[in-house]
Amino acid sequence: MVNLSPNGSAVWVVSSTELALTPTAVALGKFDGVHRGHRRVIAPILQQANRENREKESDSDSLATDYIYSTVVTFYPHPQEFFTGIPHALLTPVDEKVQQLRSLGVKQLVLLPFGKELSALTPEEFVEQILVQQLQCQQISVGEDFCFGKKRSGTAKHLQFLAAKYGIPVTIVPIQTHADENVTSTEEARISTSLIRQHLANGNIELANQLLGRPYTLIGVVVQGQQIGRTINFPTANLQLPKEKFLPRQGVYAVRVFIEENQTSAIIGVMNIGNRPTVNGTHPTVEVHLLDWVGDLYGKNLTVQLVKFLRPEQKFSSLEELKTQIQLDCIAAREVLSGNTRD
Repeated sequence: MVNLSPNGSAVWVVSSTELALTPTAVALGKFDGVHRGHRRVIAPILQQANRENREKESDSDSLATDYIYSTVVTFYPHPQEFFTGIPHALLTPVDEKVQQLRSLGVKQLVLLPFGKELSALTPEEFVEQILVQQLQCQQISVGEDFCFGKKRSGTAKHLQFLAAKYGIPVTIVPIQTHADENVTSTEEARISTSLIRQHLANGNIELANQLLGRPYTLIGVVVQGQQIGRTINFPTANLQLPKEKFLPRQGVYAVRVFIEENQTSAIIGVMNIGNRPTVNGTHPTVEVHLLDWVGDLYGKNLTVQLVKFLRPEQKFSSLEELKTQIQLDCIAAREVLSGNTRD
């Protein structure tokens, strides 16, 4: 994926280091989810870039070219997808990742094309060619468990040693953990993308949101569905998501919905993820019913924040029975959401 111009989110996105804005302060990692641990890794480069840029702005002899760009460097496609050949579902597809990085104040996202050439670089070659020569890196931040280079042979400490040869400081951020009385080890308590995926797959939305530091969201455009909801007075918006978006457990959720770019006014609703067995559905769909709202949503972008898993998907004997259950789902969603439309 290449975005060769500054997009609406004011984050410069490139998939070639030749097009990157330099010099840079770099946070290295996969950053899928941009969760609480990831944000701790990104924070040092934001602080350093902002501090140095303020100093240069106050220096009349400083040139505009001295500006340091806070830059997140990650890989596309996901390395696991390259090595296994199997599509890897993402908590934050690229567009959503850009939104999250913009909210943090990151100026640039570099998507290193992950293939045979990049995966064959030794740690020394990666530092010299990518970080020093191409990105003109001035500072680096990584998580304590960061690995890089051929066969993941480089560690965070190794990176610190190699970068020191070029006078580049490396901040190693300790693994972030969360408080949970049910976990018994540091490994279980660590904030990680895999743990968030596990919670989402189990329908543990509150725990997933706690680790993310924000609600898990589904962002997509409303497309025409079978319109069966209209026949039982529960019209739904059929959401088309990026094909690589990770879907949580199939079932019914209490959600908050934002229409288009209006991120200040939430509409409460009920969402169903599943195959719709009652109407003989054959493939997964994501459908949202908005409470206390009427209007045409076709072609509009919706941001759906998941708040609580209400029940698993099930097959009903008739549309009337389904209608009754949806009424109960709406009541349950109101209890969860009413009077609390924003965190």
